[in-house]
Amino acid sequence: MKEQAYFQENREKHLAELNEWLSIPSISAISAHKEDINRAAQWAADALTRAGMENVEVIQTAGHPIVYADHLHAPGKPTALIYGHYDVQPVDPLNLWDTPPFEPTVRDGKLFARGATDDKGQIFLHIKAVEALLAENKELPVNVKFCIEGEEEISSPNLPIYLNDNTDKLRADMVLISDTSLLEKGEPAISTGLRGLCSLEVDLNTANTDLHSGSFGGGVPNALHALVSLLASLHDEQGRVSVDGFYDGVLPLSPEMREEFVKQGFNEEQLRQDLGLEQLYGEEGYSFVERVGARPTLELNGVWGGFQGEGTKTVIPKEAHAKITCRLVADQDPQQVLDRIEAHLRAHVQPGATLHVKQIEKAFAFNTDPTDPILQKAADAYEQVYGVRALFTKDGGSIPIVEKLSRVLGVPAVMMGFGLPDENLHAPNEHFNLENFDKGLLTIVQFLKSL
Repeated sequence: MKEQAYFQENREKHLAELNEWLSIPSISAISAHKEDINRAAQWAADALTRAGMENVEVIQTAGHPIVYADHLHAPGKPTALIYGHYDVQPVDPLNLWDTPPFEPTVRDGKLFARGATDDKGQIFLHIKAVEALLAENKELPVNVKFCIEGEEEISSPNLPIYLNDNTDKLRADMVLISDTSLLEKGEPAISTGLRGLCSLEVDLNTANTDLHSGSFGGGVPNALHALVSLLASLHDEQGRVSVDGFYDGVLPLSPEMREEFVKQGFNEEQLRQDLGLEQLYGEEGYSFVERVGARPTLELNGVWGGFQGEGTKTVIPKEAHAKITCRLVADQDPQQVLDRIEAHLRAHVQPGATLHVKQIEKAFAFNTDPTDPILQKAADAYEQVYGVRALFTKDGGSIPIVEKLSRVLGVPAVMMGFGLPDENLHAPNEHFNLENFDKGLLTIVQFLKSL
């Protein structure tokens, strides 16, 4: 394709531009980086303008800006809404980075910087794919809209508001997203599912003060005992959640989806060894990839109370605390799950203990049909560039805005990721494999042309 020559001729220029964007520390979770967030948003808007996009806007919200652009000159052709984010995760612990996180560095064919793969590097591919198509053809094969936000790493609090207020403006035939990974190098994958999420905090109180275990032990309730017993009631011995109604709405795994999981050829024994585990664990009747990709979970993320300092303190603690999260699948209702967990906790708390439950966040799971013709064209595009047809997978993680975009707009979301699982997203030494940078550009062009 003639766009390939364009990419080759401009590769160093494109990488220099990406490095400039990556140099902006657009950390959405830290208020001191507000100005950096604004600079990163304006950089994206300027890049879209240079690429030939029209109606480019930096839209202010109650939080960080949203960048919008469109190019709507393909009558009768479908419209693709391309979503991505320019905000990045914090960089701690800084001492574990081999090179500064906001001084992009290429080593061994990999571009190291915070945001390199999540998600500046991947959304940059779409900007340059559109630029190449316009430069070489003076037109786009489809209508294109961009929506690039600055709050994905803090759960997108303002994009849903913008989406609801501007549904017609964002209307499209599909949402195209690159914020996931290949299965491994050379093995592309299209995610047809992301797990949802809900979370809660539990505080359990007994007496109005910590008590001496000699004077009171055996005669008063122990908050830690009560909480540990309560939390143990949430699962059975096989790891299945014991909360009544927890699995209501869970879609069964189809034979076709189970076959896609088998095709991944996942090595459970290698994983066990890599993690230093005696054995893997989870619901009976499911493989590891099925458990983490297509089954819901209830996890204890933190439990604390009582004396935790050096030495021994013979105390009966008056309070104990826990943080709980659930990863959910289609078609579970997060609010319903939270309510049923809270009801279970209240029904099983021991006499003499007072329970306080705070429900925090909730997000629906995303699920789409892999037989959709648009997803099949995405798989075709991968095959033409990588020489291997993409497998359809389900990811255990959560990107709540994907479900919202798909549901509100009533269209499929096409998750075409170009990262790799070992690229340290959210961790020190985040990087982007430049082979996938090159192939990603070609794959996106091929996909847009096929529509």
